[in-house]
Amino acid sequence: MADAYLTLAKPAQDEYIVKRSRFIGYATPAKTQEEALAFLSEIRARHWDATHNVYAYILRENQIKRYSDDGEPQGTAGVPVLDVLQKEGLTDCAVVVTRYFGGILLGGGGLVRAYSHAAKLAVDAASVIKMELCCVLFVRCGYSFYGKLNALVADFGGEVQNTVFDDAVSMTFSLPKTLVGVFGAKLTDASLGKLSAICTEERFLETK
Repeated sequence: MADAYLTLAKPAQDEYIVKRSRFIGYATPAKTQEEALAFLSEIRARHWDATHNVYAYILRENQIKRYSDDGEPQGTAGVPVLDVLQKEGLTDCAVVVTRYFGGILLGGGGLVRAYSHAAKLAVDAASVIKMELCCVLFVRCGYSFYGKLNALVADFGGEVQNTVFDDAVSMTFSLPKTLVGVFGAKLTDASLGKLSAICTEERFLETK
């Protein structure tokens, strides 16, 4: 499995109207099929009176991709929504586009454009973020070295999670796994071989 991926930051929605049809796009992070289907059920319940509730989702777990036209002509709704997610390179997320028919037919091409646009509006509102496999590192050092350690972590773009000051300084911080080797070498050099960083766990975290 890749060490980094793109997903959505938060649930969000946006909408627009074309030829009297109202298209409401909803997007959310979702790590499992249960989460994606629960999101779909929530939107369907909220818009039980809608003409269509079209959806698509992509999950890292088991490399799942699903979509539904929900009664629209085949290929004019679910596939365009899925295409938006794929073109953005997104995973672990779901999008539902709700349509209230306005009485004017849009045609196949019009439907594709409308569902694509509504999905893109929702994705943009939810904000794309990068998740990267990180090591949560622990270093304990003397007070005289704390300034250097703090600067070194900052130079590598590390995120400090906790610092404890007692008879020495204990710092817990995260770094992308790809940088840990170089960071460790720098730390060893700066401390004249006295210090090393201990990786206490690995997990995906948002990085810039």
